[in-house]
Amino acid sequence: MTLTVLIAGLPGSMGHEVAGACLRRGYHVAPISLSGTSTHTVQIKPEPNKPTSATNPTQDVTLLPSNTDTTEAQLRTYLDSLTGPLIVVDYTHPSAVNANAELYAKMQLPFVMGTTGGDRDKLMQDTLNAGTYAVIAANMCKQIVALQTVLENMSTQFPGAFSGYTLKVTESHQSTKADTSGTAKEMVKYFNGLTSTNYAIEDVIKLREQTVQESFGVPSEHLNGHAFHTYDLESPTVSFQFQHNVCGRRTYAEGTVDAVGFLLGRMENGGGGGGKGEEATSSSGGGGKRVFDMIDVLKSGGMR
Repeated sequence: MTLTVLIAGLPGSMGHEVAGACLRRGYHVAPISLSGTSTHTVQIKPEPNKPTSATNPTQDVTLLPSNTDTTEAQLRTYLDSLTGPLIVVDYTHPSAVNANAELYAKMQLPFVMGTTGGDRDKLMQDTLNAGTYAVIAANMCKQIVALQTVLENMSTQFPGAFSGYTLKVTESHQSTKADTSGTAKEMVKYFNGLTSTNYAIEDVIKLREQTVQESFGVPSEHLNGHAFHTYDLESPTVSFQFQHNVCGRRTYAEGTVDAVGFLLGRMENGGGGGGKGEEATSSSGGGGKRVFDMIDVLKSGGMR
């Protein structure tokens, strides 16, 4: 039976990228999507940024307003019509994170949460309490997550190794990104451990003006879809710089679909698996871990 992926976040750019990645992997994309407040139809295709053709056909998806009684009823009707598994992928807005997660928990919908922001502690606790299968991660780019893991290990094994250094964090994303990068927030924690300081999230420099972003090195053709991060560590005599720059959204979409495949495998096998979040085990029983992060996905070795 083929997996169906329901995308929450169309008609957003990440929604289109994830839809394309799902279609390229051979997954079905649900003909309905959770969106904002309006109901209309959008078209998705395997290669979102290429012209429609016989090899790049379009598929209609009807957008449903999130968190209404009517939408919930429509979702239940659609779920009843399926013969195979379904996983939700969420790339909506920070303000929708918790309400959407509550809906997934209520309906026992497994999900991959790529949206950053919201009350992350509540998100995790609600998901654990419901026993819902989920991958929750602030960054779906596999290589960046690997770098994060290395720096987290450094901060644990060598705390204070950069004592006496000052930290400056600069991140640039498309102007429509509402919150501070979730990746930057995570990295600040690790660098604080290495520097024995308390660099505040509020001090992260967010670049959203296009002229400033171009001066930061963002190519003009990627101003509407990029993630450039620079972490500067400086002492009076030595400086270090860590940097990861991403143009476009495809790497996040491909990592998201890796997470979808990983979650499907865990659902079929009843949870299980080690990884960073071993404590993230369903409080409702079931005998296996159900809430994972991208480090779990990396450790599984099942990426494409």
